[in-house]
Amino acid sequence: MKLVSVVLLLLAPLLVSCQQLDLPLDCSDIYNNDNSRPSGVYTIYPIGPTPSVQVYCDMDSEGGRWTVFQRRMDGTVNFYRGWDQYKTGFGSPAGEYWLGLQSLFYLTNTKKYELLVDMEDFEGNKASARYSSFSIDPESYGYPLHVSGFTDGGAGDSLSYHNRQRFSTFDKDLDSWEGNCAKLFVGAFWYNNCHATNPNGVYRWGDDNTLYYIGVEWFTWKGRNYSLKTISMKIRPMQ
Repeated sequence: MKLVSVVLLLLAPLLVSCQQLDLPLDCSDIYNNDNSRPSGVYTIYPIGPTPSVQVYCDMDSEGGRWTVFQRRMDGTVNFYRGWDQYKTGFGSPAGEYWLGLQSLFYLTNTKKYELLVDMEDFEGNKASARYSSFSIDPESYGYPLHVSGFTDGGAGDSLSYHNRQRFSTFDKDLDSWEGNCAKLFVGAFWYNNCHATNPNGVYRWGDDNTLYYIGVEWFTWKGRNYSLKTISMKIRPMQ
């Protein structure tokens, strides 16, 4: 009996390692294990066996396998939050949510990812923008964005303007900016002085010219005065 216990103790690290290898890093791993899985909420392990996180997996759009890290759809979740919450994530993956910068950093520094941004207006029109390369650097640098390789799906390119920018929230970085534009931000993003897209802005209902720069905007598609009905940002490994 003692010999069995010793053997199990010696094998424990190997057994744990094997278990970790079976844990899905992202939605692509889930799809590759069973390509009949529908779109929905799944558990992934971007940092290792603990902690796990839940995400919405888009198994339908443009071949599926997308891990959604940002989604707006009805205004039920408040996106006016500070740095710590954007770092760890908030909301519900079944609805509106933000995955978390730390998980996103681990994901995009483990594999090479592409990005798809899907959006819809209040008239039922849909558009998208796709980027062949997407990643962020660690928190010590401010989680700066790296995005390139734009392909137009009707929305135009509003994200490249934000390339190489640090992530900003109302309690971090914005106070150091000059000019009136920074005072109008009511959200959090990789802001570049002003912005060309503001997916984490205030959820409003379509065309509204009473206030600029605060809505859920994608400038190259709907301009400054239009706040989108839905927008989601999702990544998958490059093939």
